[in-house]
Amino acid sequence: MMAGATGAHAAAGCADDGSPPLRRRAALASLATAAACMVGALGGCATFDAWPPQVQSVAPGVYLLPGATGAAEPDNLGRIGNVGFIVGPNGVIVIDTGTSYAHAQAVLAAIARVTDRPVKLALVTHVRPEFVFGGSAFRARGIAIRMHTRSARLMAARCELCLKVLRQTLGDAAMHDTEMYKPDQEFDEPSHVLELIGRPVRVLHFGHSSGPGDIAVLDEQSGVLFAGGLLDIGRVPDIQDSELAAWQHALAALRALHARVVVPGHGAVIDADSGIMAVETYLRRLEEKVRSLVNSGASLISVGEAAELPEFARWDQYDIIHRRNASIAFLRFERELMFKPENMK
Repeated sequence: MMAGATGAHAAAGCADDGSPPLRRRAALASLATAAACMVGALGGCATFDAWPPQVQSVAPGVYLLPGATGAAEPDNLGRIGNVGFIVGPNGVIVIDTGTSYAHAQAVLAAIARVTDRPVKLALVTHVRPEFVFGGSAFRARGIAIRMHTRSARLMAARCELCLKVLRQTLGDAAMHDTEMYKPDQEFDEPSHVLELIGRPVRVLHFGHSSGPGDIAVLDEQSGVLFAGGLLDIGRVPDIQDSELAAWQHALAALRALHARVVVPGHGAVIDADSGIMAVETYLRRLEEKVRSLVNSGASLISVGEAAELPEFARWDQYDIIHRRNASIAFLRFERELMFKPENMK
């Protein structure tokens, strides 16, 4: 049995893992943020009048630096992905590295305000710019980056262009010293436990699901699950790199973990069952809607409007990501229909 977490939106403050207390204003800010958000309604609740946002305590020894809502843009410095960290007796494991060298430096500074224990490792959960490009700052400090082999391959194939686009979007100042890198550690096994910090941290890979090398990370002591690309809360999940059926199987596997709370890749911390159900429902409704359009003989040009799902219209990035999802799904299902044996005679 896993020990209970302190709650989905526990205010930052004294932890019982030996780390020093955060400032009172951090606790007040976290409480105000939580009160202003409907969990799962509109995704992450950080504002970027200043950065970094206040560290949120998710459970004893488990912390979150929340990302902003919306797409990457100069106003939010592209820092739209959640970054977490777990403090054990012997050190710290960081979950995802941030958008840029400067973002990662700010993350490391925030960790140093919580604990003086050394950062031993950074785990990358999935290959999107807001989760990978801070890695060079970690490596500059001698902190190893670990990711699944298939994520490393995807990063090598795609991310030079991603970095170029991100630098054009955010500007050279925001992206200074940010560069491509190779992970220090790669792995292929579906599940393994890291004992590096004196606290068991389970790394989970369910095969090609939301992405080819996407992983989740479970802190077994608290029952907090960092779901990475497998779950976005209050934000439309991106199916570009996914295998939809396998993603649903992976979500079922996450449910079987009986985690207390989930820290998603984007969005607010939420109880595990609600978070998993929200994404399951979106993926199922997307598939149902788009398959019906394919079967009715609809054309790709009409899919954007015809595949509207009003029940998700308030989710972050609905107008952009959902329309793209619908087009991607349409092409996949159309191809699937074309290559059915009975249609190839």
